[in-house]
Amino acid sequence: MKLTNRDFAAKGRGAAGSCSIFFFCGQDEAGASAAANDLATWLPEPGERVELSGAELRGDPARLGDEARSTSLFGDKRHIWVRATGDDAHDALKVLTETGDMGAGEACPVIVVATSATDKSRTAKLLEKRKDALVALFYPPDLRSVVPAVRAMADAAGVRLGGDLAERIARGANLDVRLAQSEVTKLALYLDASPQSPVNATAEDLDAIGAASDEDGFMPLVNAVMGGQTNRIAPEIARMKQLGLNPVGVLLAFERRAAQLARIAAELGSRPYTDLDKGAKARLGIFFKEDREIGNQLARWRQRNNLDRLTLRLVEMHRELLTNSQAAELLLAQGLTGIARVAGAGR
Repeated sequence: MKLTNRDFAAKGRGAAGSCSIFFFCGQDEAGASAAANDLATWLPEPGERVELSGAELRGDPARLGDEARSTSLFGDKRHIWVRATGDDAHDALKVLTETGDMGAGEACPVIVVATSATDKSRTAKLLEKRKDALVALFYPPDLRSVVPAVRAMADAAGVRLGGDLAERIARGANLDVRLAQSEVTKLALYLDASPQSPVNATAEDLDAIGAASDEDGFMPLVNAVMGGQTNRIAPEIARMKQLGLNPVGVLLAFERRAAQLARIAAELGSRPYTDLDKGAKARLGIFFKEDREIGNQLARWRQRNNLDRLTLRLVEMHRELLTNSQAAELLLAQGLTGIARVAGAGR
């Protein structure tokens, strides 16, 4: 089975009950991850989550089948969560499906979120025609699709949002549904709202939760690093600490910018950035105040096909921060300095 972000909300819940292997891919990694998390809650008996990396499975393809067919210490249900890059999990999934077809026994649900993979990847081709598998492809989001998603999040949390506030949250999150969900959750806590006791939110309430974003938060650091302005890195890192910004949240801003640059590069092909008209820029999430910065960054990262390398490095940094949370600020500062030096090499 194959779904896209356009029909996942309507058909994903049914797939959660009929399939056992789920492969999430596409350019919108944030949307794919959020949908995968939703699907995990829709599983008939999700049980405990067992996390594996694509690198682990690439080195030991048989491990996925072993984990999926084993039971937890107390015999409880479980599901496997794999965060992979590209086709890292292909061989492991091939072993899992082939041994299953030969009668190896029932396996628990396996959810794979694959960065930098598409529906043309080997893994997607392996799974898309199977009745027990779902391939979910997520295209880059636009404002029209994210605003309803934000309102749905708010409804589920007991927060009543007007369309203007939902749009404001979507824009503030740079169309990243993970950050939008974080803002909605904070808003619900601030309002003491719940599905049983919904509360109307106002612009003043949104101001009060003080989400640091744009000029007051991530973007000066993002623009300094992605633009190769190495002399600005230390002051911006210090400001990040003063504002108390979460290192993983900061890194997500870089992942979004890298994904945005990749979408722009795909749209342009060999054409220059100046070929984009206002409609194309709006569709690609290029807001007026960021236009010059994004054009400059695109020029730097298109050189020598560095966009792919950048994406892989950010994924690697994300894993490092999650597994070494106590040293997250130091690891982030070191990683961003290295990225800035690469960007600055073309200055």
